[in-house]
Amino acid sequence: MKYQVLWTPGKEWSGNSRMSDFMNFVNGKYGYDLKDYFDLYRWSVENIPEFWGAFWEYSEIRFSKDYEEVVDNIKKMPGARWFSGARLNFAENLLSRRDDKTAIIFRGEAEVKSRISYRELYEEVHRVAEGLKRFGVKKGDRVGGFIPNMPEAIIAMLAASSIGAIWSSSSPDFGIKGVLDRFSQIEPKVIFAVDGYYYKGKIFDSQEKLKSILDQLPSVEHVVLINYTNQRKTDKVPMAVTWEDLAQPVTGEITFEQLPFSHPLYIMYSSGTTGLPKSIVHSAGGTLIQHLKELMLHSNLREEDTIFYFTTCGWMMWNWFISGLAVGATLVCYDGNPFYPGPDALLRMADELDISIFGTSAKYIASLENAGVVPKEISDFPKLRAILSTGSPLSDESFEYVYREWKENVQLSSISGGTDIISCFILGCPMLPVYRGEIQCRGLGMDVDSFDGDGNSITGNQGELVCKSAFPSMPIHFWNDPDKQKYHNAYFDVYPGIWRHGDYILLSEHGGITMFGRSDATLNPGGVRIGTAEIYRVVENMNEIEDSVVIGQPYQGDERVILFVKMNEGYQLDEELKKKIAGNIRSYCSPRHVPAIILETQDVPYTLNGKKVEIAVKKAIQGEEIKNKDALANPGVLDYYKDIPELKV
Repeated sequence: MKYQVLWTPGKEWSGNSRMSDFMNFVNGKYGYDLKDYFDLYRWSVENIPEFWGAFWEYSEIRFSKDYEEVVDNIKKMPGARWFSGARLNFAENLLSRRDDKTAIIFRGEAEVKSRISYRELYEEVHRVAEGLKRFGVKKGDRVGGFIPNMPEAIIAMLAASSIGAIWSSSSPDFGIKGVLDRFSQIEPKVIFAVDGYYYKGKIFDSQEKLKSILDQLPSVEHVVLINYTNQRKTDKVPMAVTWEDLAQPVTGEITFEQLPFSHPLYIMYSSGTTGLPKSIVHSAGGTLIQHLKELMLHSNLREEDTIFYFTTCGWMMWNWFISGLAVGATLVCYDGNPFYPGPDALLRMADELDISIFGTSAKYIASLENAGVVPKEISDFPKLRAILSTGSPLSDESFEYVYREWKENVQLSSISGGTDIISCFILGCPMLPVYRGEIQCRGLGMDVDSFDGDGNSITGNQGELVCKSAFPSMPIHFWNDPDKQKYHNAYFDVYPGIWRHGDYILLSEHGGITMFGRSDATLNPGGVRIGTAEIYRVVENMNEIEDSVVIGQPYQGDERVILFVKMNEGYQLDEELKKKIAGNIRSYCSPRHVPAIILETQDVPYTLNGKKVEIAVKKAIQGEEIKNKDALANPGVLDYYKDIPELKV
């Protein structure tokens, strides 16, 4: 494989990074002579308790009682106990700053704009927290958000966590069943919701949907309705109170409930495209220390930075991104369509607000290129230092596009982890070069490896992403899983005692990682495992093709590869183009990768978080039930994959 370096950090860049500063801190504290990131990484996974203890000190986490032991057993998965004896509060760490520096900038469609200082944020969280206490909310209660990515979502989450309540949120564009599949499991006492939301310049009423949800959710005792679209009518939700009614003036200071490191903070949900979503419970301490590590060290976030991530409250990147408050940075929240009123909307916002860390999805970057957007014609983005991408593997072409058309001197960090760990296994590093098509490194303290089917460690060939030692942001448990059987089956049923994440990767000799898609969607023609991302990288670089999805279909005792392509306007899928597609795949991949059948489709299904859903397509083709379609952004497109004559077996 030929590796191409697209960007190298200069000595001034890498030497002034927080990663470099932390390495010097470790050398000084322990008398080591760690010289580069790979020395630092090796130390962090060979001395896991020492690493996390050092970072606890370096990050200056706020606590009322120090820990007695970092971890009891790093090979106990699940069940390792982290920072036993410590008492802290998540919200207190995010609200440690209380001055006039801007904490949150909000941008939405219809020229919705606002700014909140750290002082104002603290005061508003105080008011909402006292309002929740009047509702009878106490530690361990669940508080739900059916809410866009707006300041009120962050305020409500912080207010709940200051009490020790557990926050769980979904986006208002979720369907009724999708919300009920999630919230009915956890039985929230309070729900924060909006009267409606904006998308592509239109207002969508949320109240009818909310009423239908509440009719089937008897646990909810109180609803706080936020006037977002100025409809100012709450008659559809008779039990609702307004945000203003809840957040009444208060005096004094917030009482931050001091809780164990492992106290539950968030309940997150798996995508739910293959069954009822798993309700994954994450701890306050594990979330905090992992996010601080990734934001401060791997993303090089500083208090003078302005960080943006395009996300909804139904995606774990929202939880990740808002932890930037603990660093004292300015967060930019955006709600709406990223291409409204034009495909350059977010880029112009990034230029205007001097965003230094810009987070998005691989699909967004590919869509920019497909739309012919040349970011450097808008601005040279002088403050932009890092571009983060996740959601799906970032193609080679998107790597090249960023450096060719956006900015040459920028750290492009493709990152990967997930809802399961509310963080990353593999991500960026300001001390390392960026190779085309590769994620820069494994995260500090994350004992990540690639395994073949027999559990052997492999480099230079594709394998399963695994983690061989415990880490603080592992789920505490799944909700309503008393014997932890669901938890065990989700990650530990293939390699006992080792976390199997479900991603197909290749570890290179120089430490980078290439993603090949979900291992449960891996193709297996003739017994040879093929990552779907390999085919997408070729097909979606062709001018004729807008999008694609590939699946494996059981056929005559083997598996055949079926490729669906969505055509760009002005092109049609004829025999000549099929031969061209097959030829390109054969040339750039291998003969094994060439699809047995190539068909046209009108659209490709995605989750609400922008992930392509091969498993749902496979189920549709095979006539199997597809559960929880509300987890999809466009569930109706699955009808295109039913009863296809060419695929009858």
